[in-house]
This record gives sequence, structure tokens and C-alpha cells, in this order.
Amino acid sequence: MQKKIAVINDISGFGRCSISVSLPVISYLGVQCCPVPTSVFSNHTGYPHFFFDDYTDRMPEYIDNWKRLGLRFDGIATGFLGSARQIQIVKEFIHGFAGEETQIVIDPVMGDNGKLYSTYNEEMCREMKKLITHADIITPNLTECCRLTDTPYKDAGWKKKELYRMAETLSAQGPEKVVITGIKQGEFIANYVYERAGENQAFVREPRWIRTHKVGTERSGTGDVFASIIAADAVNGVAFDKSVKKASGFVKKCILKSIELDIPKTDGVCFEEILYQLKRN
Repeated sequence: MQKKIAVINDISGFGRCSISVSLPVISYLGVQCCPVPTSVFSNHTGYPHFFFDDYTDRMPEYIDNWKRLGLRFDGIATGFLGSARQIQIVKEFIHGFAGEETQIVIDPVMGDNGKLYSTYNEEMCREMKKLITHADIITPNLTECCRLTDTPYKDAGWKKKELYRMAETLSAQGPEKVVITGIKQGEFIANYVYERAGENQAFVREPRWIRTHKVGTERSGTGDVFASIIAADAVNGVAFDKSVKKASGFVKKCILKSIELDIPKTDGVCFEEILYQLKRN
């Protein structure tokens, strides 16, 4: 049977982010993408105005109908969650729909550049710390990694032993695989890859740096592209470090293509133009 991933995130009609990104990327990689909407936006909040409909109160009934169908998923992936209640709903979803082999991929979308997003608060931070204990893979950026490990944030100058300590702290709470994204290293952007392996995940593979040259500026949706590739590859059995390398390389190609076509930064990355380059291996 074709593999399935439940993606719990918002729907943004314009701006290339969230489920609007996950659905085509995961589908191209040969996995059925099954959305669980947390909210509906006409366009993402980086634009001067937008329509917003909070879906929290509808989520339990939506999910209950899946329970009645007896659905199970090979993967469960989460993105932006808008409240502590939504985080609790996700924990219940994992309990109700995950089997022993289900890959739980959590992108703890909390903040960036050393600051929490305006919609986030301390209660949600505490709940996210609890949620990641259910994950097999987490993909925090540097800001989120610092918040989840109670580590003071700094923009640059991170040493290997500091990143190792944070990754080890996160992995000890449950996730076997951790990738810390968006680490600035001069002309490069680096991802730090940490993975437990072996019997009972007792062995830690040598952590890896996967670096790409900086190109352009920050754009909406790049994290969703990255996390979607990681999630699809996880259920397809692709090695974690290979998946991170593929995801970071593809994001760079998307940014370069968007610059070439003069796509506004708020419109995200035009991954559609080069989706064919994302091989299914």
C-alpha cells in the first residue's frame, strides 16, 4: 500500500507556506499527504492584511471522523501550532493514530533570530517541550533549539561541543534524530545533524555538519519545504543525513530560482519550477 503522512498545520491560500507547500512536496516524493488543518489563512501574516479562521474547535470532530475510518499513518508531521490547546490535540492525535513504525516528525515552529513569534507564549513553550518527547525526528532552528534546552541564544560563534550538548539534551527526551537548522558560519548556513542508532538507539553516530553557501535573503515557507522532505524521506527509509543534505540543497535551489524569476520575498520560493529535481531516492 502507498504510504501516508498526516500533516498537522495551517492552510495558507497564498504565499507558499504550511500545508500549501507540504502537500505537493510530499506527494512528489511518492507519499500520500493527508492534511489536518489547524487554521485557514487567505495568505500568510507577512502581508499587510489577511483573512484568518481558527480551526481549533473543529479539529476534534474532524479527527474523530478519521478515527471512525480506522486510519493509521506511516508518518505524522507537525508544523505551526497556534495555541497550547492545539499542541494538546496533537499529542492526542499521535496517541490515537501512530503505530509502532510510524515516524513522528515535529517541526517546533516557535520563533527565529533569537525571538519567539508574536503568537507564542511561555505556556506554549512548556507544552512544546512536552510534545517533542513523542517525536522520532525534530527539526528546530537555532532559536527554537535554545528555547527548548533553556540555552542562551547567540547569533553566531557556536562551538561543536555546545551544539552537541543541546542536541544530546533534546534527543535524551525522546527524538532519535535531531537536526538544528539555520546556523550561521560566515558565508555558509549550516545544519547540525545528530542521530542515535544501534540496538535501543544506544549508539550516537558521529554528528555531521551539512553546509550550503548563503544565497539571497530569508523567505517564507523554506522551513516547510525542508521539513516536508525530511518527513517524506523518513517514511521512505532514506538515511537521515542524506535526507538533510537533499533538503538543504533543494531549498538553496528554490531560493536561487526565486531570485532568477524576481519572486517577491513574501511570495516564498517557487519550488514548483524545480520540483522535478527532487529525486525520489
